[in-house]
Amino acid sequence: MAAALPDLDWRLVQTLLAVARTGSLSAAAHALGLSQPTTGRQVRALEAALGGAVFARHPRGLALTEFGRSLMPAAEAMAEGAARLSLAAAGREASIAGTVRITASVFVSHSWLPGILAGLREAEPEIEIELVPSDTTENLLFREADIAIRMYRPEQLDILARHLGDMKLGFFAARSYLDRHGRPETPEALLKHTLIGYDRSDVMIRGFRERGFPVSRHSFALRCDDQAVCWALLRAGCGIGIAQIGAAEAEPGLERLFADLPLPSLPVWLSAHEALRSTPRIRRVWDHLAEAIGPFLDA
Repeated sequence: MAAALPDLDWRLVQTLLAVARTGSLSAAAHALGLSQPTTGRQVRALEAALGGAVFARHPRGLALTEFGRSLMPAAEAMAEGAARLSLAAAGREASIAGTVRITASVFVSHSWLPGILAGLREAEPEIEIELVPSDTTENLLFREADIAIRMYRPEQLDILARHLGDMKLGFFAARSYLDRHGRPETPEALLKHTLIGYDRSDVMIRGFRERGFPVSRHSFALRCDDQAVCWALLRAGCGIGIAQIGAAEAEPGLERLFADLPLPSLPVWLSAHEALRSTPRIRRVWDHLAEAIGPFLDA
């Protein structure tokens, strides 16, 4: 006989969500910090408790059955409720000591945050920092991060956001590349050079086309979605790319091209869940980041 929902072990619901999201026992086990056999046993216990098959095996792993799919809205609601409970408890912490998890883009994590966090650690040695360089959206509700630095305004409910300013962008190349291949005399001549762009993301292609440049994926001879790698390719003299003006102008080997050609700026937002914003260590890190990031941006 299936267990009543109030008697269902919350750990089994967590396993349901992890396997459903990752599609495999091994990936779910890694996400949960468990062994694969333990995760498998929990799946079987879940199915026994609920009285039906939740997952079906297929060549690539596990997929939800129709019964399993019908459980997901309730499981997601349970996870959100547990997350809100955790946030409410964390928001009442009075000590400044503890851990703050920050997520930021790969570029910001590499270029801005090391110096900023060095200053924070000197000022607040009791605060431990976890830094998550990521160009994907981290969920503040589920504590995947406490504070996020993002290039767009968060739209999630219960999230406090502050616009710190805008990141200006420009065309740059290493002088070593320009000395070998010449300096383009017009923006249109850029298309005759080696351009550094993204691989799976089409944001650069769309940006070029919006300004009248007939580009395709193959217009970018060097492609990578990792911003830190793109930066390294630019500095190494591999081609012409788009970079944050402040960071690129501080790099001795780089030269700016077409300074009068306007490129769209990226807004920089600082965000945190409202339940945590008043926590002393979250508030202290928030204030430090807001003040220290300001000089990198145009207000």
